[in-house]
Amino acid sequence: MCYQINYRSPIGNMTIVCDRQKEHIIGLWIEGQKYFQATLSEEPAPGEDVPVLQRAVNWLDAYFAGKKPAVSELPLKPEGSRFRKDVWKILCEIPYGSVTTYGEIAKKMAAKMGRETMSAQAVGGAVGHNPISVIIPCHRVVGTNGSLTGYAGGIDKKIKLLKHEGVDVSAK
Repeated sequence: MCYQINYRSPIGNMTIVCDRQKEHIIGLWIEGQKYFQATLSEEPAPGEDVPVLQRAVNWLDAYFAGKKPAVSELPLKPEGSRFRKDVWKILCEIPYGSVTTYGEIAKKMAAKMGRETMSAQAVGGAVGHNPISVIIPCHRVVGTNGSLTGYAGGIDKKIKLLKHEGVDVSAK
């Protein structure tokens, strides 16, 4: 059985989920987002007393307080295909307050896979299915022209997260 805790954030209510062993964060979803808990095979039990969930709460508290906690501070174990996990690993490398494009991630994935090219749309699909929102910063990915396309939690929340990090979204 996995465990969950609810978190009230400035962008809405969130649900944080850890694995059965209470060792890894396996999900963080914003209420109402696409693919909400889609990677879970069972209904999570309450986990208010689970230390790894409390660590995630503390991480989010620091993040929303304007600090820059590192993704590496939390033990993450998102469920997905090898391709998706590789894309999510690239997302974890995007610095706080910065953005990258689906195309740039596609180039990195192509190089990793020994290919000439990679579809930005395939990357977009993987980014959109990120099961650990905010902590794995999929909100830092924008369209080739800088447009604020696609965010499973809603474009309004993507804008709030980017503004929170000091990204100028006025021209996007």
